[in-house]
Amino acid sequence: QVQLVESGGGLVQTGGSLRLSCAATGRTFSRYAMGWFRQAPGKERAFVATINWTGSRTYYADSVKGRFTISRDNAKNTVYLQMNSLKPEDTALYSCAGTYSAYASTNIQDYPYWGQGTQVTVSS
Repeated sequence: QVQLVESGGGLVQTGGSLRLSCAATGRTFSRYAMGWFRQAPGKERAFVATINWTGSRTYYADSVKGRFTISRDNAKNTVYLQMNSLKPEDTALYSCAGTYSAYASTNIQDYPYWGQGTQVTVSS
């Protein structure tokens, strides 16, 4: 049974930073790509960032490029999302997700494993 547990969300002012973590259990974490997605109230879940199995390849949504950084520590079975220069429009429920593949993907359909999410709220 694959489990993904996010942490690190919270309330932050515009321009602030947060670091999200996603701890994985139940399978060989290091073999698979991981991703972060977010869902704002009244909107569909959207891609944020993805990282391949080694951490050598990363891709970002245009809206977060240059502000967010995805990384992973395979020894700790954990993937991170460092979020800087936060804006009110970044407010959402952030979820990490796992793929069946070693290759990073921006396609939500490639992610069968999901965490419960952690709320990020950015005040103006």
